[in-house]
Amino acid sequence: MSSPLQEAIEAYLAFASLEKGLSEHTTHGYQRDLKQFADFVADTRGRDDWREVVAQDVSDWIYQLSEESFSNASLCRKLSALRTFASYLLRENCIERSFTELATGPKLRRKTPDTLTIAEIEALLDAPDLTTPAGLRDRAILELLYSSGLRVSELCGSLLQQIDIASGAVKVYGKGSKERVVPMGFQAVIALSGYLEQGRPHFVRRHTGSGCFLSNRGTPISRKTVWFLLKKYAGKAGIEKPVKPHGLRHSFATHLLTGGADLRVIQELLGHADISTTQIYTSVESERVRTAHEEYHPRSKSNSAL
Repeated sequence: MSSPLQEAIEAYLAFASLEKGLSEHTTHGYQRDLKQFADFVADTRGRDDWREVVAQDVSDWIYQLSEESFSNASLCRKLSALRTFASYLLRENCIERSFTELATGPKLRRKTPDTLTIAEIEALLDAPDLTTPAGLRDRAILELLYSSGLRVSELCGSLLQQIDIASGAVKVYGKGSKERVVPMGFQAVIALSGYLEQGRPHFVRRHTGSGCFLSNRGTPISRKTVWFLLKKYAGKAGIEKPVKPHGLRHSFATHLLTGGADLRVIQELLGHADISTTQIYTSVESERVRTAHEEYHPRSKSNSAL
């Protein structure tokens, strides 16, 4: 028989999955973190109801995990899951006050996203062999990831009916099944048209559905395959830094910002719910400006004449 602590967690997970539309991967992560905390307060504090939990319990739990060599990123993720859960309990009148309000956790400095230069992007996009069906597919994948800033999961799950070649746009279902329509660049439209006309038919099998990007088996291409392809083409293009699918998304946003695009527009294109998530790209641009100033302004040199 499950405890009141676990029953509340199960109710929240059902709410998060069915009503908020969180992915199975995210829900499992929440389940793992929340159960870990519930076991902690039950075993070390003797709590059997969420109304009994206090902020000190949270701080002590985070401290204990830090002693077990959990990274700051992992601790911040666990604390975030707990705060979201506490907000749910508060809305459902299961607790009178959030036990995470005064809880202290590690300070996590947000890492500046890794991006490619425009020259590196061009070399990467030129790497696939366009005389083969696989090359046409791979070029279209790379173009769409960079041109539209898609998440790799969004690209792998895209269907033919989401692609509008005539208007140069793709309909995307992002996190939480939120829908957004993202424009494709001219080169992406050309690459995608070439793949759909000359490349995709070679991958179609009897069981193939309406997935846009297909594997050799005729099934939707996997995220793992896209990672492998990107690594292969980065090597072929002579790019020495690590290149990941999300790096093309970061490059998409950074290059837009560098070109003068409004941060709110970039937020909408990326599908970010909160503008603070998009603001990480301003640090990339600020660093670029500072570096350029130090390199080219005569008064920035340490040995400049007085």
